[in-house]
Amino acid sequence: MTRRPSRRAAPLCVLLTGLLAGTLLRPTSAAHAQAEPSPAMPSKAATADLTPPSASARLRVDGSLSDIVALGPDNVWAVGQEGVWDDWQSRGVITHWDGRSWNAVDIRNDASGAGRLRSVAAASPTELWAVGEGHDSRPYVVRGDGSSFDRVDVGELRAGDWLGGVAAVPGRVVAVGSRDGQPMIATGTSSGWTVTGRDSRGTLYGVALVSAKEGWAVGETTRGPFVLRLSGGKWKPARVPRIKGGFLRDVYARGARHAVAIGGVYRSSGKIYPLALEWNGKRWSRMRVPNRAAELYGVTGDGDGRLWAVGYDPARPQEPFVLRHSGGRWRTERGGGAGGDRTVRLQAVTHVTGLTMAVGHIVDRSGRYTDLIETVGGDEAA
Repeated sequence: MTRRPSRRAAPLCVLLTGLLAGTLLRPTSAAHAQAEPSPAMPSKAATADLTPPSASARLRVDGSLSDIVALGPDNVWAVGQEGVWDDWQSRGVITHWDGRSWNAVDIRNDASGAGRLRSVAAASPTELWAVGEGHDSRPYVVRGDGSSFDRVDVGELRAGDWLGGVAAVPGRVVAVGSRDGQPMIATGTSSGWTVTGRDSRGTLYGVALVSAKEGWAVGETTRGPFVLRLSGGKWKPARVPRIKGGFLRDVYARGARHAVAIGGVYRSSGKIYPLALEWNGKRWSRMRVPNRAAELYGVTGDGDGRLWAVGYDPARPQEPFVLRHSGGRWRTERGGGAGGDRTVRLQAVTHVTGLTMAVGHIVDRSGRYTDLIETVGGDEAA
């Protein structure tokens, strides 16, 4: 299967997710993992008649979605892959919701094809970015203008580099991952690309930008959760709580004074418990989350204090798992739904006015994958 960063032993349920994400746990993704889009959003009245997003983008055999970004209720982008189990035949997918239906968008200027896409971000409706890996064993970077996408040749990246998350604002795009087993950050501006690393064993999975000079990147090292802060245009390690067995997978930034990172903690039992850290403008501290085994992959917020985190609940594997934070505490937002012999994982979540949407996949008893799009409570669910 695809090269992925070396990691400690993990349970089978995590390994299955790793086959999709290219690592033993999602990026997250990301993620999702960028600040709220800056363009003005349509009002509820203007979008009230839009068809609710369907539960699937109808990807072909063994399809899964890994990340999503919304610029409006009728302008949503998601990325993932088809052909989960076949590295040679797998195909990276970009799909767009226009308020009525999901439509796949091809990638131009690409001879080899994307093997998988892990993360997507939007600097504006006409500047979109996605990252993953190609069939040529090189990191995969594409840029879109709102109607089509082209592969970008980033000469500073090389075979063996791994990209797991991307964020963008006007004037800057940042992709994070690993190089030679160490955290890596690739930054693109009008002057070109630069790649920097950290002198430690680990990987970055999620990134969020508040502006071209302010942001966060999260992941893990052998010591536990790892956070880098972009301040004044320079990346520096941030002090975070020491948590044995802890790791971070995604980050949401509301502004310079507030950010939330999510991930998990490996227990000696082999189970994973949720982890959430919060930045208050001065320090990172641990948030109280439900004390039950569960895996978190993506996080987002509405800019007014509400947060959503998505993942997988091994106690109720057939149901979508979403945590919602409001009123100072995390609660399970979704747990109901159809039963049956299936496993549901939500990989990423996004929010715009009136719409909170998560993506992932369903695995049936035969091991077949189907992409999943889940619409959860939005602004009206105060």
